[in-house]
Amino acid sequence: MRSVRRPGAYVCGIDAAMDVIGGKWKVLILWALDEKPCRFGELRRAVPGVTEKVLSSHLKELEDDGIVHREEYAEVPPRVEYSLTPRGVSLNVALAPLGEWGRENVFPGRESVAGSDPL
Repeated sequence: MRSVRRPGAYVCGIDAAMDVIGGKWKVLILWALDEKPCRFGELRRAVPGVTEKVLSSHLKELEDDGIVHREEYAEVPPRVEYSLTPRGVSLNVALAPLGEWGRENVFPGRESVAGSDPL
């Protein structure tokens, strides 16, 4: 498991966390895996628009960071499932307030927050 992917020290905890979850697809992968362990094809369907190459590389990075666990089953045909590690579960817990903020402030069809300009 890697603790630092880029050279040099992080400026703060947000900087370190963003290095782990940075990019368009990683938080959506985490959200999908929060529901249940998934096979690669299930994840691809759960995260529409992600390419196989990007999904594969993001899963590998999340696995290297100790966020996602990859389980290979000795079956014919081969089966691989991805699930969240305890670290991944705690990351999803940390992301929950951000999701709530998005639902309250950005999500279409919601009223704007009192005192703010409408979106």
